[in-house]
Amino acid sequence: MKIVRFGVVGSGYFGGELARALNRLEGARVVAVHGGSRAASLSEELQCEAIDRLEDLVNRDNIDAIIVASPNNIHKEPVIQAAKQGKHVFCEKPIALTLSDCEDMVEACRESGVVFMAGHIMHFMNGVSQVKQWIADGEIGRPIVCHSERTGWEDKQTTVCWKKNNATSGGHLFHHIHELDFVQAIMGPAVSVCMAGGNLAHHGEGFGDEEDVLLLTLKFAGGTLGTMQYGSGFRWGGHFVKINGTEGAILLDLQNSKVQLNKGGHVDTRNLNESAEEDRERAQSYQKVDGGVAYGTAASRAPGWLVTLIEKEMAAFRDAVQGKPVQESLRSLFDGTAATTSIATAEAAITSLREKKWVSLP
Repeated sequence: MKIVRFGVVGSGYFGGELARALNRLEGARVVAVHGGSRAASLSEELQCEAIDRLEDLVNRDNIDAIIVASPNNIHKEPVIQAAKQGKHVFCEKPIALTLSDCEDMVEACRESGVVFMAGHIMHFMNGVSQVKQWIADGEIGRPIVCHSERTGWEDKQTTVCWKKNNATSGGHLFHHIHELDFVQAIMGPAVSVCMAGGNLAHHGEGFGDEEDVLLLTLKFAGGTLGTMQYGSGFRWGGHFVKINGTEGAILLDLQNSKVQLNKGGHVDTRNLNESAEEDRERAQSYQKVDGGVAYGTAASRAPGWLVTLIEKEMAAFRDAVQGKPVQESLRSLFDGTAATTSIATAEAAITSLREKKWVSLP
């Protein structure tokens, strides 16, 4: 197996965990890291170099691929610079905060002939794969309406991080874009969207400026529908996706860590994660934050269930760089579809919120 040599942009919570996963992975090695206050300590931990300038990282002859895990608003430059230097690119979600930036990034990789992978990690959950299989097998008939929630409550913060401000994170809709991507993977791209919301409860010192309540309605081709709720302004929070079909229904329960098929009154329950132990760990983490919206910090380490997903995600990227065929179920992560579809709909939803109207998507 050819060893793929990686450079990592971003040394925070996800950047650090992605780098650690790569160093554990057969056929992969982290050569250098760049960016963030923890770059030096991460390089020491991984026994690799810390490089101050992005240009020096992407120009290295001994780097084959770049992992971009910097804050959401600064993904574009490292992706395009890496592509221009012939480096394969993995970019964390959300790929960008505007559709034009996202399209520029995907096109730069396409023009350079390098692998581009969107970091929508939810696709690597066992439960998500099971949902896709149930739907492909016709277990619920034709999906006609879905509903998703990713909500909770957040108290005043001692330090307000970049994730809490629209300019740097894009707010809850962009930073937690997983469900918007997943719903469209199941229902198809939205053809129009309407969103209401605002910052209703979190104002002043100790809070960012992101909207803490977002309520979306999506229309899909053929007249099917979806509704979604996001935000930190919900005292009674929840984290799930329900898919209702003509013959049955599916619950992807991310808070209680299970996935269920309800057909004819019979409920089939499966693991959301790799094992029952990982499901318990995930469910307990929600209990600790009282159902709130949890964020990792640069100083914290990922739980076991997330480490498993990261390792599966990085293995898929390594395999693609090595020229192995991409699984059909993951193709949207590599052809630009997942990247552009999710950003296009999120951007249209923000326009709807500002202009107070339905917005159509091309």
